[in-house]
Amino acid sequence: MIMKMNKRFAVYGLTVATSAMLFASCSTIQNTSNTTKGAVVGTAAGGAIGALIGGKAGNTAVGAIAGAVIGGAAGTLIGKKMDKQAKEIENTVAGAEVEQVGEGILVKFDSGILFDFNSTALKASAKENIAKLVETLNKEPDTEILVLGHTDNVGSLSANQKVSDGRAASVKSFAVSKGLSSSRVRTEGKNYSEPIASNDTDAGRAENRRVEIVIVASKKMQEEAKQQTGQ
Repeated sequence: MIMKMNKRFAVYGLTVATSAMLFASCSTIQNTSNTTKGAVVGTAAGGAIGALIGGKAGNTAVGAIAGAVIGGAAGTLIGKKMDKQAKEIENTVAGAEVEQVGEGILVKFDSGILFDFNSTALKASAKENIAKLVETLNKEPDTEILVLGHTDNVGSLSANQKVSDGRAASVKSFAVSKGLSSSRVRTEGKNYSEPIASNDTDAGRAENRRVEIVIVASKKMQEEAKQQTGQ
């Protein structure tokens, strides 16, 4: 817990340090998807955020968080809101691994917690977890959510793409059924293209079979934070 808290406070310095570079690309970032935003931001912010996450997320998740950074006092204000929400998710959602990184949150579930092997149907216990997550997400309605499905490399690319797409879609569908606005959520299946561990071992493959949920500020939240801080 101490390590997580240190990470949460340390990242405010990262937000300020990268803000000048981010503002230089602002007009481009505002008209792209979160995934593309990460590419526009480049290796400086993405690499720093990736280091704070510590190899627990794929490149798309890191890019989405990096791409949503606005920096400065407004970014710090958003970071504090995210910190509060991350703590609540950590305390109320069973099986979730939560990392609050500055202006974004990464929630990771091992796929075994949510799904049976090679299945895209959520387990009963998984539905309880997702329902709890939705309760927290709806307390801060001005965030955007990206759901990423990942697999190991066993089987064909097409089969793994289908499973990863289906799992991400299942999480979104159930979350929407529990009251989360569909317009806030995007999904992507990443097959086995973004491993976080070696696919050469059973333990590594188990880590790679996962669902990542990325939570970032919407444009509305960003603009309100700028107005409140005079940025």
